[in-house]
Amino acid sequence: MLVTGTTGFIGRWVARALTRERARLSVTGRDGHALEGVVRDFEIGAEAHVVDLSRRGAFAELYRSVQPEVTFNLAGYGIDRAERNDGLMEAINVRLVAEVIESLAADARRDWPGPRLVHAGSAAEYGSVSGAVTEDTDPEPLDAYGRSKLAATRLITDAVKRRMLCATVVRLFTVYGPGEHPGRLLPGVVAASRSLSPLDLTDGTQQRDFTYVEDVAAGLVRLGISPDAPPVINLATGHLTRVRDFAECAARLLALPPGLLRFGKRPRGPDEVTHGPVDTARLQRVLAWVPPTSIEAGIRQSLAVMRGGVAG
Repeated sequence: MLVTGTTGFIGRWVARALTRERARLSVTGRDGHALEGVVRDFEIGAEAHVVDLSRRGAFAELYRSVQPEVTFNLAGYGIDRAERNDGLMEAINVRLVAEVIESLAADARRDWPGPRLVHAGSAAEYGSVSGAVTEDTDPEPLDAYGRSKLAATRLITDAVKRRMLCATVVRLFTVYGPGEHPGRLLPGVVAASRSLSPLDLTDGTQQRDFTYVEDVAAGLVRLGISPDAPPVINLATGHLTRVRDFAECAARLLALPPGLLRFGKRPRGPDEVTHGPVDTARLQRVLAWVPPTSIEAGIRQSLAVMRGGVAG
């Protein structure tokens, strides 16, 4: 197994889940120091490769060296609002995917029963959707990140149609948990509890499908060994929660003093996505499983990890 983007938020949890399954594992990261820290802190048993996958040919060289049965492509650029280099976004979100497809398609091995490629897609590919979000919803991304992720999905689904490889694009929604970017909601509430400083938020009435990161990792691993994994699948809970309710749950568990969460003090962004319930029928049909962790349980587990490390 090969996991790209191991130093990222989701990549480290997928690598940890595969380690617990005793997979023969290789992991990658661009920053050697960061990769070493993740491997140590997340107790990942793997061969580590420091490689810049934005460089042309880098993945092909890595693939020839590692020869994995399954590649979990979790390398991505642009989910953090500070990541706004158009060249890097194109290189990592689109060109790298084309190189992954080419490398896997050239490998004649066909003995693996599941997909050869599990690729992390994004809810940003859909854009704003007034009703339920199914895998057949027409995608209309609102920003460059969503457009780049959709371009990658189309490369993969075209390769599947042409029988070049078996692959699945797993579209993720609002993933939360230990290791999130500091500017996101849960880390913001945690920071406010430590500094006792006010946290300015939007009105919080928008609804999200909050999915705990360990559930996401488990779902990705399950899809990686499923012979029935489809070309595109939503991975979410199927339940919407108001942003305000999520923040208030975290504040309650942190014993945050009343008034520090200041709803309505920030405007919503012009490219903020809204959508109805996420349809998980395909996920349930393929895996007989949906992410089980409730929001309160997921926040509790996140806080425990943040306080005491990830061992456990």
